[in-house]
Amino acid sequence: GLLARISDLLLCRWTCRNCCQKCFDCGCCQTNEDEVEILGPFPAQTPAWLISSQNEDKDGDSDNTISELPPTLQDVSPDRRRSSSDTSRSTYSLTRRISSLESRRPSSPLIDIKPIEFGIIGAKKEIVQPTILRKTYTPDDYFRKFEPRLYSLDSNSDDMDSLTDEEILSKYQLGMLHFSTQYDLLHNYLIVRVIEAKDLPPPISYDGSRQDMAHSNPYVKICLLPDQKNSKQTGVKRKTQNPVFEERYTFEIPFLEAQRRTLLLTVVDFDKFSRHCVIGKVSMPLSDVDLVKGGHWWKALVPSSQNEVELGELLLSLNYLPSAGRLNVDIIRAKQLLQTDMSQGSDPFVKIQLVHGLKLTKTKKTSCMRGTIDPFYNESFSFKVPQEELENASLVFTVYGHNVKSSNDFIGRIVIGQYSTGAPESSHWRRMLSAHRTAVEQWHSLRSRQECDRVSPASLEVT
Repeated sequence: GLLARISDLLLCRWTCRNCCQKCFDCGCCQTNEDEVEILGPFPAQTPAWLISSQNEDKDGDSDNTISELPPTLQDVSPDRRRSSSDTSRSTYSLTRRISSLESRRPSSPLIDIKPIEFGIIGAKKEIVQPTILRKTYTPDDYFRKFEPRLYSLDSNSDDMDSLTDEEILSKYQLGMLHFSTQYDLLHNYLIVRVIEAKDLPPPISYDGSRQDMAHSNPYVKICLLPDQKNSKQTGVKRKTQNPVFEERYTFEIPFLEAQRRTLLLTVVDFDKFSRHCVIGKVSMPLSDVDLVKGGHWWKALVPSSQNEVELGELLLSLNYLPSAGRLNVDIIRAKQLLQTDMSQGSDPFVKIQLVHGLKLTKTKKTSCMRGTIDPFYNESFSFKVPQEELENASLVFTVYGHNVKSSNDFIGRIVIGQYSTGAPESSHWRRMLSAHRTAVEQWHSLRSRQECDRVSPASLEVT
């Protein structure tokens, strides 16, 4: 009734002041079907072709707006026309531009990025510079810079493929190796048999520490690339250049996976007083042979890029308890340790020494494992280290081979803590510090005594 109309007139700003009715009900405020009412800002991104056309239509729109308005808007009273002039001008102008630019829209999807104007018609315009998406440029010779030979086992592996065994033997004169392979489909494992070697070169000594320079003490390491960690090793044959091994080893591996592996046989010269030296190697892709049928091969040894044998690896676990001020160390296992005894492998044990700053404070050691180069210890040790002294602490782990007749044989060493011997050791220490009350495990590659003494002052303080 009348009260509702008065309240609408006073409270609703969308009430028509000419007929006192709501704008969506009165007839004088209705627009044509061709008009589009714009009540908000433009879209976030406006194409360049729309901006250019806006500048062209500015003058024409300002002069002919009143004359080009639809009859419905021209019949409105002057007061109504003044109140809705802004809305009518923006509405009809945008409708005219959109209809006129439909035919001029470019067919190519590429847009020339320029500064684009955003904002509401009639308001102050603001220029926004969009971020230009640049295409990643890849030169034609980018992939030619890679040298595949750097990722192979040897830098001269390409030359080896083009040479026969006789040419390799006459060129390098490293001897030959006799071995066989066969896959057992019933039990799903690969059998590798190392039979013998002949015409191995005499050892070369750089420090004069070898007692007998006329003969080698060879043995063979077997692994399936790319896995070099799980390798096998034959016994050492004393003072001979034509050793006979006759040893058989099995690798539990699926048949399809075995066909993707490469058999690597490395002949090594055992040296009790220094690091073992690599004489030569033989590599054979198993995809090139019939594994089920099997076969025997004589292969000439080729030089290896690895002149010295790795010292082995050690698996450790560290855990610190701040409330008790205890540093717990678990010696879990070791694998592929350097062999120190020709007859029975090694008798390895681990010595753990705690160093505060540059002062040795505590020494403990594991039990000795007889006749193995892959010992399992699973022994735990605890050191009292207050939290304020933890940052100045270092743990020195040294692996020895037990020797009854003389002093123990040094195998390898690492240092973890303030004076770590490398990035892996430092990473293990930082992980332990950030995870209190949680055991942190990690494998570590053993290093020589000279390397540890050179990079870690804590190594110099222990024996």
